[in-house]
Amino acid sequence: MDEGKMDENEWGYHGEGNKSLVVAHAQRCVVLRFLKFPPNRKKASEEIFQHLQNIVDFSKNVMKEFLGENYVHCGEVVQLPLDFVKQLCLKIQSERPESRCDKDLDTLSGYALCLPNLARLQTYRFVEHRPILCVEIKPKCGFIPFSGDVTHEVKHKVCRYCMHQHLKVATGKWKQISKYCPLDLYSGNKQRMHFALKSLLQEAQNNLKIFKNGELIYGCKDARSPVADWSELAHHLKPFFFPSNGLAGGPHCTGAVIRELVRVITRVLLSDSEKGRAGALRLGPGPQGPRVCEASPFGRSLRHQGKSAPECSGLPKGCLLYKTLQVQMLDLLDIEGLYPLYRRVERYLEEFPEERKTLQIDGPYDEAFYQKLLDLSTEDDGTVAFALTKVQQYRVAMTAKDCSVMIALSPCLQDASSEQRPVVTSSRSRFAFSVSVLDLDLKPYESIPHQYKLDGKIVNFYSKTVHAKDAAVVSARFKESEDCTLVLHKV
Repeated sequence: MDEGKMDENEWGYHGEGNKSLVVAHAQRCVVLRFLKFPPNRKKASEEIFQHLQNIVDFSKNVMKEFLGENYVHCGEVVQLPLDFVKQLCLKIQSERPESRCDKDLDTLSGYALCLPNLARLQTYRFVEHRPILCVEIKPKCGFIPFSGDVTHEVKHKVCRYCMHQHLKVATGKWKQISKYCPLDLYSGNKQRMHFALKSLLQEAQNNLKIFKNGELIYGCKDARSPVADWSELAHHLKPFFFPSNGLAGGPHCTGAVIRELVRVITRVLLSDSEKGRAGALRLGPGPQGPRVCEASPFGRSLRHQGKSAPECSGLPKGCLLYKTLQVQMLDLLDIEGLYPLYRRVERYLEEFPEERKTLQIDGPYDEAFYQKLLDLSTEDDGTVAFALTKVQQYRVAMTAKDCSVMIALSPCLQDASSEQRPVVTSSRSRFAFSVSVLDLDLKPYESIPHQYKLDGKIVNFYSKTVHAKDAAVVSARFKESEDCTLVLHKV
């Protein structure tokens, strides 16, 4: 990329999160990622550069080691003409969601992160001429805490995502509770995975988006977004899955197209592009870690039908979901067990603030940082070193709990035998595909107190609302039985 000849008209708005904004090139398979800040908070150029460089180093030295080089794309820091950045900022402003405009694009430093466009098939430098479908999934945390430090019994039965749904709906973040449960997706059981993916398609929230040729065609921007329109989605997808146009329109066609999409995504998620390489971690929930969340509608519906939950098939060790779950499970102590260790590190830093750099809290995220993450012991020897290791593992685990998986699909050409990439089949089509992971910034050390408070808030709210409902149901049943009492009198 020639930074000297940048034209803002060649770039378009792609999307943004809480901390960064992404624009995509119209012709080339690249994106630029800019940091965002509140209007009154400006950072020095050196700070911006170091922040972005830390993101690259963490991806390269830590997440690539854990997840595998086929899945992680690190990018590089580039410096752009300030004129170009300012013009680009003006050009895309009208496309930004209103809810995201409380922060501004960094237009002062000129630094950005240049990355491959993961909504496109990887390995090609330029945009391919054949159509490309990309599904972005944010799977969230795929296990129930197994730590003995957990004090709320409900956390051993119901996953964090399902509990958090109740709080999000009550506070107006979303309109209704999603049927999606991460444990169903991570189960490796196709029936449960299909249910999880259909639930995501019904209530996407910010956990699922679908792009066609790089353009967003399906996904929820905020709680005010219209209800998911499956018929419109099926219209976009039909040429991919039924190219001969053998299906007529209507609900039958819509259902068939959605089923094909769900099956293909499941096959890709279970695919093993690393040929059985399990990654650097060997963790597991152990016998005490439940594999099914009690709040999952899938499990509930089976119980109502008097059926037992299907066996966990388990994920192939080389697939991305398996590796992501292993990294998530670096959260060995849960936030309840971790928070006192965070406080130990804090007390040490208050006494010896100059040690912050030595402890590598803000980087560098190098080989030495990575090696310390491999210590899976949970025996607390009372040292700052032990506390710091657990804190850093927790930060990495939280990163894996919030990452996104990008699945790019493109119909195979007739000479598909010459394809260098893996292929997945549906009923009537074959697709070349690539799987990538993004949103791999290390979670901030300073966010731990917030996580601790949020955890308590989620659990308390869930306990009160669900238990209140259960109590009301029991009370209603008791009242019904009172009304129907049969009284026998002596004759």
